[in-house]
Amino acid sequence: MSGQARILRAPRAGRAAWRLLAAHEKQLRGTHLRELFATDPRRGERMSAEAAGIYLDYSKNRINDETLRLLLELAHECGLGERIEAMFTGAHVNTTEDRAALHSALRAPRGERLVVDGVEVISQVQEVLDRMATFAERVRSGAWRGHTGKRIRNVVNIGIGGSDLGPVMAYEALRHYSARDLNFRFVSNVDGTDFAEATRDLDCTETLFIISSKTFTTIETLSNAHAARAWCVAGLGDEAAVRKHFVAVSTNGTGVAQFGIDTDNMFGFWDWVGGRYSMDSAIGLSTMIAIGPEHFRALLAGGHAMDAHFRNAPFAANLPVLLGLISIWNNDFLGAQTTAILPYDQYLKRFPAYLQQLAMESNGKQVTLRGARIGYQTGPIYWGEPGTNGQHSFYQLLHQGTKLVPCDFIGFCQTLNPLGRQHDLLIANLFAQSEALAFGKTAEQLRAEGVPARLVAHRTFEGNRPSNTLLAERLTPAALGALVALYEHSVYTQAAIWNINPFDQWGVELGKALAQQMLPELELPSAPDVAHDSSTQALIQRYRRLKRWPTT
Repeated sequence: MSGQARILRAPRAGRAAWRLLAAHEKQLRGTHLRELFATDPRRGERMSAEAAGIYLDYSKNRINDETLRLLLELAHECGLGERIEAMFTGAHVNTTEDRAALHSALRAPRGERLVVDGVEVISQVQEVLDRMATFAERVRSGAWRGHTGKRIRNVVNIGIGGSDLGPVMAYEALRHYSARDLNFRFVSNVDGTDFAEATRDLDCTETLFIISSKTFTTIETLSNAHAARAWCVAGLGDEAAVRKHFVAVSTNGTGVAQFGIDTDNMFGFWDWVGGRYSMDSAIGLSTMIAIGPEHFRALLAGGHAMDAHFRNAPFAANLPVLLGLISIWNNDFLGAQTTAILPYDQYLKRFPAYLQQLAMESNGKQVTLRGARIGYQTGPIYWGEPGTNGQHSFYQLLHQGTKLVPCDFIGFCQTLNPLGRQHDLLIANLFAQSEALAFGKTAEQLRAEGVPARLVAHRTFEGNRPSNTLLAERLTPAALGALVALYEHSVYTQAAIWNINPFDQWGVELGKALAQQMLPELELPSAPDVAHDSSTQALIQRYRRLKRWPTT
């Protein structure tokens, strides 16, 4: 396509706007946020945008109007508009796997049409959603019964990566809306401890397992699935019990049937859904059971509202574009290597981990779309914890450390759990932290307050540390959907500027392949003769000496 060809032509650092941004950063380097706010009393109002119920204040970044102008020019030079349209219309933007990336189609309302590779996809999505809703209502109502006739009270999702992080994040975020007579657990780690602790206090007669694996071959997921199968059969004494206690989210009907799951209880999805973008697909079955089909539809609607905004809004008022371009500025021009995600809502405690995979698996790339080595920084490290916990953990480094760490603060104007003045205290901390990071406290202020001279340097806050603040009215399913889509499209914006593919993840493959090759060396008393480096060989030998071998 012509838009893609345009994007592939030149490296980012060769763009005129990129060169101008580099020169502009040198000019702006000595300017403090104190000065930027002092010379523009309306800065906090001007540098904001709102869409899909999310308000973005980006005024506390080290930018001015010229920075924004150049960043927007860079977006146009890189063909961002064409890349956006290509994604939404089903072009194969996942170039290395020759696939579309249509997670936005998962959120499209019933009645819309989108034909991709000769297939009308939205009707397929709606069919799966309807099947999910029917099944979810049966579990929630008690109509679905286990092998012994008892109703299901425990739902265990077994997956890994996006098949775990999306569902567990969404469940924790929307727990307020969940069915409290149902208990939800999530198993992902191949470490047997994860499965053992998740099921230790469960009754197998009341437990339903959702096995989430597109190919039904993912080694970690299948290992845990077989552990669950053995646990269930041992407790119920009948192989036939599997059909009443297991369902699958997969595209591999043969593998699902061989496992013993009725393929009528298999919920499919498509190659154009990447794992880290899949929480709105059948991968969200546990979420739908927890919060109900109506709330799940609201989650999708919130995401769709942000999709429409990203696709149609001018870049200067486009939340995902602004968030992505500011991240480019902080990463490539200010030298920041991380981004802290700081949700001031306990329900969002898993949101930083979810965004960690979304951003780092997507944009942790070192070659362009054409495979050329990149000479600029991509993929900042995403990390974080909920406020106010983080304030008593790592905020010291944010305020007075030697590293520049841009922050995204996320808050809600209304709490779901009113408790005295605690929500006001929570939000006061959110606003105060962003203010302190931006403006700090000078040595002159400290001396005027009578702080002893020997402590002035220790108590000085230089400020000028960038942050965004995202506010919504309250944490609803729609608000969560909008937040997820906002960050998805922010990641895509960054990828378009860096000229990389955010939809593949070849970097996770090598270690997995080596682990499979190494497994026989750890399992068998007579290990095959495999050549390793001296470090790996010594580690294997030590493990084999200390391992407790089964006696037969």
